[in-house]
Amino acid sequence: MSDRAVDLRRGAMMAVAGAAAFAVVSACIKLVGSDLPNTVVVFFRNLFALAVLLPWLARRGPTAVSMRTARPGMHLLRATTGLGAMYCFFYALSQMPLASAVLLNYSQPLFLPFIAWLWLGERPAARIFPAVIIGFIGVLLILKPGLGWQGPAGLAGLAAGLLAATSMAAIRRMSDTEPTVRIVMYFSVLGTLVSAVPAIVYWQTPTPAQWLALFGAGSIATAGQLLLTRAYSLAPAAHIGALIYTTVLFAALIGWAGWQETPDLLSALGAAAVICAALIVVVTRRRRS
Repeated sequence: MSDRAVDLRRGAMMAVAGAAAFAVVSACIKLVGSDLPNTVVVFFRNLFALAVLLPWLARRGPTAVSMRTARPGMHLLRATTGLGAMYCFFYALSQMPLASAVLLNYSQPLFLPFIAWLWLGERPAARIFPAVIIGFIGVLLILKPGLGWQGPAGLAGLAAGLLAATSMAAIRRMSDTEPTVRIVMYFSVLGTLVSAVPAIVYWQTPTPAQWLALFGAGSIATAGQLLLTRAYSLAPAAHIGALIYTTVLFAALIGWAGWQETPDLLSALGAAAVICAALIVVVTRRRRS
């Protein structure tokens, strides 16, 4: 077996493990989201993720974690949009079935081509447009306007996808000068500091079980991000991108086991449409790149 084949297999395993980690993070957030204020949940998600990240960065040495940057505005934009996506996504998790909320958050590839077109001047390929239309039809099937309408929670989940896509475009915009470690560090620090303010205003002390879930969400999220980073270093992005959507499968299994959630036919069809459309968009954009 060639080294390349071994890399592909290991990369795929890392990607699936990372996807499973993010499904577990979503479940931890759902566990506490109905009892704790959203502001408190978001703050501790950022705080515990930063607490886990700092020792890992410290082992890499001071040169790897330099905070000197010529793009402070872009870091601030990436942090605010990413943090906004987190607030919206966590609210959706507390009010919706786990898999549906995760899937709406993962609708970001449907928005990204148009954000990159307007902001970065990257005109999308013509074949992307039919896929995006199919994807948004899938979103409507999940939200079901007029048929068990998901209401504000569904719109919040969709807003999470839009804000996450904007955050990704910001990363792309500054990736020519900013290393990944610095981008991650700025987001972790700014996200913790900014989210601390509303958390203080709406403070509620977590119970011991809630502390455990919050720490699990932050630490497992960091582990998931490191797993995905490693996966992308071992295998082409076109292979890894498709495997990220196994998060939705893991979320569906956890939702069924933990909350007895079973998707109806419309939601299942919508999920299939969103995932297929998102994968078409991702693969098409990477081929053009």
